[in-house]
Amino acid sequence: MEAFYTIQGEGYFTGTPAYFIRTGGCDVGCVWCDVKDSWDDKRWPRQRVDDLVEAAKAHPARTAVITGGEPMMHDMDILTMALQEEGFKTNAETSGTHTLSGHWDWICFSPKKFKTPLDEYYQKAHELKVVINHKSDLAWAETHAKRMNPDAQLYLQPEWDKSDKMLPLILNYVKENPHWKISLQTHKFMNIP
Repeated sequence: MEAFYTIQGEGYFTGTPAYFIRTGGCDVGCVWCDVKDSWDDKRWPRQRVDDLVEAAKAHPARTAVITGGEPMMHDMDILTMALQEEGFKTNAETSGTHTLSGHWDWICFSPKKFKTPLDEYYQKAHELKVVINHKSDLAWAETHAKRMNPDAQLYLQPEWDKSDKMLPLILNYVKENPHWKISLQTHKFMNIP
């Protein structure tokens, strides 16, 4: 769908410069999705892996974030291997609803209520990031946290349009449940992509 150089705004790598590659195609259907344009993968032209890697190499950072849409709707093996061969750390952002492909240095698993994730992500992901859209999402987040591998980082992130209501709940929850951390969409505060 698009590729651009920016600052990672969410989760464990917040504040890190990274080259983002956003794939077209998503069948999860989050009502609050901020990139609904990505859902229809036929709307976006195919790009050559070599061209994506060359564009990434034009920037000084060597972190590549593959996001979507839902990147695992596509086979990520060739792209991630090509990026790693050029010295990039490869980070995935996925809802975990499709079979994991690719060679990853970091997997951010962000399950959604709209489509059940696959079991493999609970053991393979480095980070669990749950978007909180309603106070009931806190209990739902715990059901996923209980299944995660013991080394995974756990993040609660307020849905952007409801942040004023959800953030106070999250703040109190994290203080009472210190196995969680807070993720904010800092790129939106900075008005960058």
